[in-house]
Amino acid sequence: MPTQYHDHVLSDAALAQIFNDARTYNDWLDKDVSEDQLRQIWNLMKMGPTSANMQPIRVVWVRSQDEKNKLSECADEGNKDKIKVAPVTAIIGYDIDFHEELPWLFPHTDAKSWFEGDEEGRIEGAKRNSALQGAYMIIAARAVGLDCGPMSGVDLDAATKTFFADEPRHRADWICSIGYGDPESVFDRSPRPDFEKFTRMV
Repeated sequence: MPTQYHDHVLSDAALAQIFNDARTYNDWLDKDVSEDQLRQIWNLMKMGPTSANMQPIRVVWVRSQDEKNKLSECADEGNKDKIKVAPVTAIIGYDIDFHEELPWLFPHTDAKSWFEGDEEGRIEGAKRNSALQGAYMIIAARAVGLDCGPMSGVDLDAATKTFFADEPRHRADWICSIGYGDPESVFDRSPRPDFEKFTRMV
């Protein structure tokens, strides 16, 4: 049975680190991110919910300078240098054939059969749920003391061809740099809407 934490609200400091004071960084301090830290991120983000525990995300952690240079060539001009200097940039992708893993990921029933023969439906589900997992990744990275710089300005076909060439059923979807952000690189905080602006109770 899961441990119940419902009465344990996170501290103001923790909420500030993950949400209220966290920012999108555009430049990075010269400080490495270790494989152990990336594993910590993975071990947190994988716990977030996905439909039928499908876990469709496929991540490439781009760490070496040669690979950073390759990824920068897939990016819009304004993102090239961000990638080159970041300690790590994660390519968030998805597996069109995620359903092949469902017999062990969701053993309660024959969930694989729900998705067989419907590639278009699998792509829709994989993109939605891998995007969720990418959001969990940002929260996890912040939770372990790192900063993030998510980006969508990238040629996805080029990134897929370059980094998923050995996995023809995987597709790149967006990227996110991870490291220790340079405070001088953040913009002024953009407005955030009040509760009443974009939500309603019925």
